[in-house]
Amino acid sequence: MTRFTCLENVEELLARFQQTDSVRYEQFSAIWREMGLSDVFLGIIRVAEMKRFVRIALATAVKYFLPPYSYQIRVGGLYLMFGFYHIQPTVPPVNIRLALRDWDQVQKFLKDSVDAGHQDVVYIYQKLVANKAIHYTAMPHFLTFQKQRKPKRETVCAEFLGRTTAVQELLTADTLEEVSNIQSCYEKMKEATVEVGSKVTMTHRDLTTSLETCVSEFITWQQKIFSQENKGRNSSDEDDEEERAEKESSSRAQLLASIKQKSYRGCPEASKSRRHRQAQVVESSSSGPEQVQEAAPQKKKPPSLRARTWESLGRMKEESTLQSWLLSAPEQGHRSLLKRMNQVAPLKPA
Repeated sequence: MTRFTCLENVEELLARFQQTDSVRYEQFSAIWREMGLSDVFLGIIRVAEMKRFVRIALATAVKYFLPPYSYQIRVGGLYLMFGFYHIQPTVPPVNIRLALRDWDQVQKFLKDSVDAGHQDVVYIYQKLVANKAIHYTAMPHFLTFQKQRKPKRETVCAEFLGRTTAVQELLTADTLEEVSNIQSCYEKMKEATVEVGSKVTMTHRDLTTSLETCVSEFITWQQKIFSQENKGRNSSDEDDEEERAEKESSSRAQLLASIKQKSYRGCPEASKSRRHRQAQVVESSSSGPEQVQEAAPQKKKPPSLRARTWESLGRMKEESTLQSWLLSAPEQGHRSLLKRMNQVAPLKPA
């Protein structure tokens, strides 16, 4: 079973659990047994692959346990964490990684569960804590040193997102009743005052009815926008993938073009000693005769330091034909050497 298959099974289980409109563990366990998720880790032989898949399953459950999902989906994520942790065959068991940045959200979730009286949720979480199943870490995933050009974005299931209920919570039945009572008292006080009269009105007529109408219109608009956003997100994800593919192809083409330019620039140019031999020819026009531009006269190279030294010492510039490595005298010089030896007087004995 791959990561995508596990994710599909988890989403299907949470969708069924959402349809029950309940947060009881009994309902969740019935769906769990019906889908046969207890056999999710069967068929994996190698230990390393088993640990890797367990980490993926637990990370998927933690993903649905944290915002921005609704309360019921977060409860389902907690039950998934409990189930995956206890059915894993690895020894020692792989812990659930919970980042410290999410600690405030978890505490708020537990407080809401206690206030609402959902004892199943509190018990399951305390059971995980007692078994030391949660590993509090600085990051939700292992730190790797592979640099990513574009960070991966986790896909969010739009059907499980929690909608804002601030307006519904603000305008409850008790609040509307209190508003109607205040308005009736205001009307009675206005009628009792003779100077003001009935023409002056500081509030709207039937304020309670108008508030109820505004709330119903807001809920209808919210549902409409929510459905449109879901469709737009799916289409935008596809467009983003296409744009990424186009950008990658264009970047590859630019890279190849830059490599070709660098290779062409690296071609060796003609040496300076050969440049004076090349005559610069001007392109001839169709009507006029051919015009050839003569090469510019080269500057005379100054004599070297060795030549100037020999010239200042008065030595002939003509170099000797003898080789420096030749130790024996040539034939022509051999005769003159013999004559000089004969001219020298022999030594007299003492």
